[in-house]
Amino acid sequence: MKLDRVTLRQVRMPLVHFFETSFVRTYERDIVLVEVQAGGVSGWGEVTAGENPFYNEEWTAAAWMIVRDYAAPRVLNRDLNSAEDVYPLTAHIRGHNMARGGLEAAVWDLEARLEGVPLWQKIGGGARREIPCGVSIGIQDSVEQLLEKIERELADGYQRIKIKIKPGWTSTW
Repeated sequence: MKLDRVTLRQVRMPLVHFFETSFVRTYERDIVLVEVQAGGVSGWGEVTAGENPFYNEEWTAAAWMIVRDYAAPRVLNRDLNSAEDVYPLTAHIRGHNMARGGLEAAVWDLEARLEGVPLWQKIGGGARREIPCGVSIGIQDSVEQLLEKIERELADGYQRIKIKIKPGWTSTW
């Protein structure tokens, strides 16, 4: 497969409920989507970096430049035997795993679409019909709100709860 085009899109996504960490309270997310094309078919990936370099060294503006200026040029117009070829072509870019991963995910999606198989099957999934999952709950305005949110998430079937804290917040308990 030979990639004809890599297109980046920034999407602003409002959150249903704010998400607060010790760094910032977030009401919307800026998401970087990666579209790759080959033979008139598109594959999609998402760069999972946050908007700021507070959680780790990656953030959306930098990820955009890494994909656009470094990762995408290394895979464009190259004959790829498989999506597995993306990693070795971008491995010399230090760090930026989320940026590189968004591009690679798009190529995996493209390959699955070109072969006419679901992505989960292409990447070897399917051993389970359900995946137990958890939810991360940001800092709430009060302990009562936090407990209510935990109860709602448990009622919705989440099996693991992760809560965010920040210095001084627990002193209100």
